[in-house]
Amino acid sequence: MKKLVKLLKLNNLQYNANRDPQVYRRLPNEPFRIQAWVDGSGKASCSITDAAGHVLGEAEVSLPGVYTQELRFPDAGARVVTLNISANGASVSENLRLDVLDHAWVG
Repeated sequence: MKKLVKLLKLNNLQYNANRDPQVYRRLPNEPFRIQAWVDGSGKASCSITDAAGHVLGEAEVSLPGVYTQELRFPDAGARVVTLNISANGASVSENLRLDVLDHAWVG
């Protein structure tokens, strides 16, 4: 069986939950760019939700295709968002941790 999501990128880097989170961090109002390469045929429903269940972005993608969403946050803190993709009876959910720094790192 083919995987629904072939590749997931965060800030133009292949997403890996075990990678040092520093490479994904952003400053306030800098965009987090989330990209998912979706495989298959037909159309896929893609959305990003926050921990409270609010939809931060959604789109319908023709398959095969790429779902791209940019998110910005005005204040510092750690947020967990969920990427949800469903197509042809299959669905994938991936939790992504988005860290916004208070100020630029000095050193």
